[in-house]
Amino acid sequence: MTTGLALSAAAFREGGGPYLSARRVSEKLGLPLSELAAMIGVARTTLTAKSGARRVDAALSPLVRIVAMATEMAGDEARAAIWFKHQPLPGWGGRTALDLVRDGKSEAVLGYLESLRAGVYA
Repeated sequence: MTTGLALSAAAFREGGGPYLSARRVSEKLGLPLSELAAMIGVARTTLTAKSGARRVDAALSPLVRIVAMATEMAGDEARAAIWFKHQPLPGWGGRTALDLVRDGKSEAVLGYLESLRAGVYA
């Protein structure tokens, strides 16, 4: 992760702790915890259980990388959240990054963002 992305991703941790916070991700994206849990394939109760912190961190990691990269490119978190939820991605039949992450295609979204960062536009 580049320094900018590392700083952005740090915003998704709770009180300087080592794990990503589902609550923080939920707030920043404006999604209910239940929807976030379904999107990343984790039970709703696991999101808030201390015993599930590592599993939740691993499940949230690709999503946080996407949002951090989008934030870096868009200039702020609010724009990145709007892009994530509402902007159809070229070549995906009107599907958004949210749709693709929900379908387990986080790597496709990351690849798209990497290509944009490298100057390749669809």
